[in-house]
Amino acid sequence: MKKISAKILFIILIILFFYACNSVKRVPEGKNLLAKSEIIVDGKKEKNEDITELLSQKTNTHFLNIPFSLYVYNWAKPNHDSLFAEKFIKDSIRFQRTSKLLSSKQVYRLGESFWYSGIHNFLKNTGEKPVILDETKIKKSISKLKAYYFNEGYFNVNATAKIDTLGNKKASTTYTVELGNPYVLDSINREISSPVLDSLYSKTAQLSLLKTGQQYKSDNFEEERNRLTNYFRNHGVYNFQQNYINFEVDTINTNHKANVNLIISDYSYRDGDSIVTEPFKIYKISEVNIYTDNPSSKNKVKIADSITYNNYTIYSTDKIKYKPKAITDAVFISKGSTYADFRNNLTSRSLNNFRIFSYPSIQYEIDPTDSLASSLIANIYLSPRKKYSFGASFDALHSNIQDFGLAGNTSFSIRNVFNRAETFEIAARGNIGSSQDLANPDNTFFNISEYGADMRLNFPRVFFPIKTGRIIPKEMIPSTQISLGFAKQENIGLDKENFTGSITYNWTPKRYNSVRFDLINIQYIKNINVNNYFNVYRSSYDALNSIAQNYNVNPEYLNDNNNLRIPFGANSFIDDVLFNEPGIATSDSDLNTIRSINERKNRLTENNLIIASSYSFSKSTKTSLLDNNFYVFRIKGESAGNILSLVADASNQPDGPNGNKTFFDIEFSQYLKGEFEFIKHFDLRNNMVFATRAFFGIAIPYGNSNSIPFSRSYFGGGSNDNRAWRPYSLGPGSSGGRNDFNEANMKILINAEFRFKMFGKLKGALFVDAGNIWNVLDNVEDPDFIFDGIDSLKDIAVGSGFGIRYDFGFVVARFDLGFKTYNPAHEERKRWFQEYNFSKTVLNVGINYPF
Repeated sequence: MKKISAKILFIILIILFFYACNSVKRVPEGKNLLAKSEIIVDGKKEKNEDITELLSQKTNTHFLNIPFSLYVYNWAKPNHDSLFAEKFIKDSIRFQRTSKLLSSKQVYRLGESFWYSGIHNFLKNTGEKPVILDETKIKKSISKLKAYYFNEGYFNVNATAKIDTLGNKKASTTYTVELGNPYVLDSINREISSPVLDSLYSKTAQLSLLKTGQQYKSDNFEEERNRLTNYFRNHGVYNFQQNYINFEVDTINTNHKANVNLIISDYSYRDGDSIVTEPFKIYKISEVNIYTDNPSSKNKVKIADSITYNNYTIYSTDKIKYKPKAITDAVFISKGSTYADFRNNLTSRSLNNFRIFSYPSIQYEIDPTDSLASSLIANIYLSPRKKYSFGASFDALHSNIQDFGLAGNTSFSIRNVFNRAETFEIAARGNIGSSQDLANPDNTFFNISEYGADMRLNFPRVFFPIKTGRIIPKEMIPSTQISLGFAKQENIGLDKENFTGSITYNWTPKRYNSVRFDLINIQYIKNINVNNYFNVYRSSYDALNSIAQNYNVNPEYLNDNNNLRIPFGANSFIDDVLFNEPGIATSDSDLNTIRSINERKNRLTENNLIIASSYSFSKSTKTSLLDNNFYVFRIKGESAGNILSLVADASNQPDGPNGNKTFFDIEFSQYLKGEFEFIKHFDLRNNMVFATRAFFGIAIPYGNSNSIPFSRSYFGGGSNDNRAWRPYSLGPGSSGGRNDFNEANMKILINAEFRFKMFGKLKGALFVDAGNIWNVLDNVEDPDFIFDGIDSLKDIAVGSGFGIRYDFGFVVARFDLGFKTYNPAHEERKRWFQEYNFSKTVLNVGINYPF
């Protein structure tokens, strides 16, 4: 019956699709749908998006050469309001009958419901209405094409358009462009009236973007105008603007050569009814005033308090609440310096980094005491944010751990805590949930919980006992964060308690570069309910229990179903095999398996103390959210346990149960970790992007450790990883994900994704993910888990698939289907395409793009 229903639904969808596939369904009589449009330049079809986008009228968006966007639009009923009125409002009998079920008011509101109104609006907004041929827009397109090529140096360009009727209310347009010969730059001269500007220009003339012999391009002239404007304004010419730069281009009888004359006129301004012209001058800063309460002018607001510090004067309408040095350290405009735009930008960024002010305003005025009128007074206006702020949120949750849950978060912030622009934040979070998978003797609905709190103290500078200005100058906008945190779980896994603390420094060496240095990062994980291990890690229990069935096990270890009891039976069976005498004699294979299960159990149930330091550097060339041609480079190095090892040696700390050094009776982790990531996006134009990512990470235990803590290890699979495998289900190596949560200490990952627009806000993607995790240089002995040189690269898993994304503007909803293309868990001859079908596919739901 289900198969028949599915077939009927499929047939109905096909009928609806083909009904909508009448592309001229919404084209009015006497009009034509623009079905095709092309541009022919000097006899060749032009596909460059920069040029095709010039057309004022383009065809409907096509995907796989089909105008799906138009079909979606045609699905919508254009007059759904009147149809609803005919069906319910004007039909008095139906209206009365429906009103008995609903109220009259609800019947009217029914017309605004999703089924009668919303679905049609959604289809219209998602799709595209038919593009009707418009001769006025064709003429605009011709003008745009001619203007574009004129700006490229083709001054004699000619463009025409031809309309062809295709029948069935469809038409096509063909634009023909004849370029002619381009003009090239010949002589380049200058006329600069102001001696100051002429001197500055001479220092930067060799960097000019206009060169003799290059083809004329208007963009080069605009970029040269911007370059000169920025150069002048960053070298003291305060009142210079782009409009003072003009270019005269002579092309009369020059045989396709352009003679350029750069003209920069003097400064002019209105004085009463007259226009005054005078040479530009270089301005110096004579005074810097900082207003901490943002009055529009110090003359309009009564100043109650002021202080002069380091040639800065700070004003306030009340008692000054800030240490002067804290404010002035963020100001890069100084008395006696030359005016420069970059100092304004740096000051704005630095003050904004305080997070206690809204974006600052910087204004200048001519110093009235300067007889030469070449001095400026800088006025910096700050708008303080509220000293105290409170936030709260509430969510309903569902996950693989809990069937239903409620979560709440609260935060409280205090700004300018110590009067040096510090901010203090404290946040608390809690979650209660219901899980049917857990034993629930009290029959309570909410049987799991998690709660925690975090405190963060932020300094807008390097907080360190010695001066660091030469290493990290204030131009790099440094900041420091000191944080503490605590979290506790109940009836979740092993009921962990997690204590964290860190001192972190951040700075930006360059505009698009960033550095993070964790001087100290402390994490202490305490497992409260270690007896629950075999309930959580069921695959380990199943393997152990399966082996136990083959041996003469103490009956006290077994439950009524003849399975190992948890935890007593499972732990006792392990002890009998590995430690007790005479114990249980097993085969070598079973012995190795039980030893591996025990090692993993000990590792995942032991308490972890990690005290680490790390350094991270990242560089991005992305300049805006719309930039699709960029790369991101990240590296990270981390070291843990070295300081504790020295302390343990110096203080003669006792060894732990595993023979390792301890700190306050806790065995600590010691390892080195390194990571590399490179992301590159290629803009293929026409709303197509090719995105790639490469990642490599390795963590090597040594000294006091022979394995990496779970929280610092790597896993494979998931919506942002290899999408053909679920999180923690891939690897290590060729092991096939034997455990419940598979992790290791080395990872390789390569992703490639082709993104394209389908129609409206709907986008598609084709992707290939390759990678795996391995154990290396740790205590794992199973050869299937271990990376053993180049030959182990044959265990790199490959997943491929396709995805659909819907762009809401502020966020992208992502749905990816991953297929296991090459699965290293199988025999080598059966690894390719053995599971390439929809029954074995993995659906990944994510927010925004994976990389």
